[in-house]
Amino acid sequence: METRSTAFSSATRSFSSSSLKERLTQLSNLTTTPLRPIPKIRTSIEFAPSKIPKRRRLQTLAVATWSTSIVIATFLFFFLASYPPVWPFLAIYLLWIHLDSSPEHGGRTSPTFRSFVFWKYFAEYYPASFLKTCDLPPDRPYVFGYHPHGIIGMGAICTFATEALGFSKAFPGITPHLLTLASNFRVPFYRDMILAMGICSVSKQSCSNILKGGPGQSITIVVGGAAESLSAHPGTADLTLRKRLGFIKVAIQHGADLVPVFSFGENDIYDQMPNDKGTTLYKVQKKFQQVFGFTLPLFHGRGLLNYNLGLLPYRRRIVAVIGRPIPVEKCAQPTLEEIRRVQEQYIDELMWIWNTYKDEFARSRRRELSIVE
Repeated sequence: METRSTAFSSATRSFSSSSLKERLTQLSNLTTTPLRPIPKIRTSIEFAPSKIPKRRRLQTLAVATWSTSIVIATFLFFFLASYPPVWPFLAIYLLWIHLDSSPEHGGRTSPTFRSFVFWKYFAEYYPASFLKTCDLPPDRPYVFGYHPHGIIGMGAICTFATEALGFSKAFPGITPHLLTLASNFRVPFYRDMILAMGICSVSKQSCSNILKGGPGQSITIVVGGAAESLSAHPGTADLTLRKRLGFIKVAIQHGADLVPVFSFGENDIYDQMPNDKGTTLYKVQKKFQQVFGFTLPLFHGRGLLNYNLGLLPYRRRIVAVIGRPIPVEKCAQPTLEEIRRVQEQYIDELMWIWNTYKDEFARSRRRELSIVE
């Protein structure tokens, strides 16, 4: 019996060791087999090459800095707030923000800041440029209407908020003021930067205060607003304009010539998730707009180190064509019929810009310009 037991025990140990060796071999084979998802991820992201000219790197850095400027400014404020010795200065600064009326009275434009080389790199990134169709005499005020809104309106910043493209040289005697939401002037530090760029509030009072400055004063309004940003898809030009009568009324009330501006390529620098009317995403975005006054397009572009994943805009050309002015007669209380009549002239001029330059600057368009609202 002992011999049998010993033989059985030995056989068991022999079987167990061979089985264990076989299983370890199988595991070894599994771990050396490359996982399939990894090469798929790598091939879906187009990484930038390591050797890129220094100027292109500076262009990308300039756009990345501006695109995250609100985040940077907010982080800087809270970072300083973490040091108690700085609290008295921050308290005074916050009080100053509350009392400062510069956004409603023409801002605090700094020609030096508008001419920084930083903005040159910023504009060269796309590259951005503008086309002047005629001279604008500085003996009257102007209201520029900028189309389309796009996701952010980068072309408007390059053209009207900086001297990167040489606006003041092209139109001497005209002082540009790009207008934006008043909420942007509540962000510490960021507000001071955009004020130095000549950017002001888009409120009715702000428009009036600037245009009352007399000949040569001008405002630029990105007309379509949040509603139009939802239609900003590459190759399209769907404008929200029919219901936008406020900027035309302001121009008539102050005797300011209306100048339509169409920016070819503005809608091409970002991709946006499909959000056609009737989709759940579109309904959610419109509801968000009704509640908060603005909306959040779900968009994407490129990154710092890759070409197809991130929140930076793509390198795609932007050309802002500045159209011919539409003279208006000053009237303190224009009728709706008069406003509509001027609007039709404005739309005709905008369509002239599109039909004249679309084959040169919008060759990859998916459809023609259309006014959806």
